[in-house]
Amino acid sequence: MIDRIVLFKLRKEEATDEGRAAAAAETRAALAAVPGATEVRVGLPADEASTRSWDLSLLLRFESLAAMERYLQEPGFRSYFEETMRPRAECVKYWAFEVP
Repeated sequence: MIDRIVLFKLRKEEATDEGRAAAAAETRAALAAVPGATEVRVGLPADEASTRSWDLSLLLRFESLAAMERYLQEPGFRSYFEETMRPRAECVKYWAFEVP
């Protein structure tokens, strides 16, 4: 099992409660339609320290590293990332972890 963890720091004008909620809703809607992930979770900061550092978290779970790589090339994912999040995000960090 592979977990891909993604953190987004939104641009200043997007980094409001309303902006975070809109980005989270659009992320849930867009990624629900993309085949390949066994689980998709979208999170918002839970405390003040998190709010200062990041605006949105994304956890994607896959059966394998190959499945993750295929997912990242899906047109629906590419469209979401390029059209929805790239214009909003100041910084994006992502990692993949193997989960036993």
